[in-house]
Amino acid sequence: MLIYIFYFFIAIVTIQLFYYLGIFAKFAFSKPQNITHQNIPVSVIVCAKNEEENVKKYIPLLAEQNYPDFEIVLIDDASSDETLEVFEEFEKQYSNIRLVKVQNNEAFWGNKKYALTLGIKASKKDYLLFTDADCYPTSKEWITAMTSQFTEEKTIVLGYGGYEKERSLLNKVIRFETVLTAVQYFSWAKAGLPYMGVGRNLAYKKDEFFNVNGFIEHIQVRSGDDDLFINQAANKANTTIAYNPESFTYSTPKKSYADWFIQKRRHVTTANHYKFFDKVQLSLFYSSQLFFFLLVIVLLSLQFQWIAVLALLATRYTIAWIVMGFSAGKLREKDLKIWFPIVEIVLIFTQINIFITNIFSKPVHWK
Repeated sequence: MLIYIFYFFIAIVTIQLFYYLGIFAKFAFSKPQNITHQNIPVSVIVCAKNEEENVKKYIPLLAEQNYPDFEIVLIDDASSDETLEVFEEFEKQYSNIRLVKVQNNEAFWGNKKYALTLGIKASKKDYLLFTDADCYPTSKEWITAMTSQFTEEKTIVLGYGGYEKERSLLNKVIRFETVLTAVQYFSWAKAGLPYMGVGRNLAYKKDEFFNVNGFIEHIQVRSGDDDLFINQAANKANTTIAYNPESFTYSTPKKSYADWFIQKRRHVTTANHYKFFDKVQLSLFYSSQLFFFLLVIVLLSLQFQWIAVLALLATRYTIAWIVMGFSAGKLREKDLKIWFPIVEIVLIFTQINIFITNIFSKPVHWK
C-alpha cells in the first residue's frame, strides 16, 4: 500500500514541476518590458459604490497622468454616501472627466456589470483602461505603460494590481496570493491560453467588449466583470501582458483575516464559471499543492523511502522558490521570497477553508 502512495507522491511532484517549469517559468524568466509612447486615445474607467474617501485621494492621481489624450469616466453606482458629490466636484475641476450617474435598476440592482456597461457606452475613446475606486497607479506613466503593450493584433492587456506592504503575516499572505495569481494569469497568457485578468488593472479595445456582447453571457453572476469577461473574450491572438513597474496599480489590503477571507470566497465562487480547461488546470494546480504537503507528512511520519521523499521535497521547493522568487522580483515583491514556505502553507489551508465554507453558504458580492 505504501509503495502506491509513494508513486502517487512522485506523480504529484511531477505535476507541480510541470506548472513551475513548464508554465510559470514563462513569466518568471521573461525579458524586461520597454515602454513605447503610442499616445492612442484612452478612456480610463472607474466604477465606485460608496467609496467617498478613496475617490478623494485617488482620482486626482489619475487626472494628473502624463498622457496626451485621455478621459476619465467616473461611474457612480447609486452610492448612498457622498461619492456622487465628490465626483461632481471633480467633473467641474477637470475638463477631461466624464460622469455617469447610475440609478438603481430593479432588474440589475447591485450589479456592477450594469454600471460598467453604462460607463463603457458613455466613453468616447476606442481604448479602455480599467481600475477600481480603491486603487492608485504607481506613477504618472501608468497609462503610457499599459497602452504601450497594445498592437494592431493585441487588443487586450492584462496588468498587475498589487497591495501595499505592511508589517504583518496576514499582509504577506495577501500579497503572496496576489503574486501567485498574477504569475498564473501572466504565464498562461504567455503560453497562449489567457484565462483571467483583474479589474484593478486591465485594458482592452472597446470593440472586444461589443464582440462578445459585453457581460451578457454572465450578467447573472454578480462578480466577474474582469475575470469572466477575459475568460470569454481573451485568446492567444488578441491578449498580452504588462509587467513594467510603471504599469502597476496598488490598493490597501484587508486588515483582518475575516475580511480577506470573505473577499477570497467571492473570487473562488467566480472561478466556478470559467471555461472547462481553465477550471481543470486551476484545480489540478491547487489540489497537487495540497496533496504534496499531505503526502510528505504521511510518508515521512511512516519513514517510508524517506531519503527519496526528502530529495523530491527539496527538488520541488528549490524550483518553486526560484521561479516564485524571480516572479516576485519582477512584481516588486522581493521580500516575499524569504517568507515563501510559510505563506504558501497558510494560503493552502485558507483555500481548503474557503472551499468547505462555500459549500454551505454563498458569499456576498457588490451591493
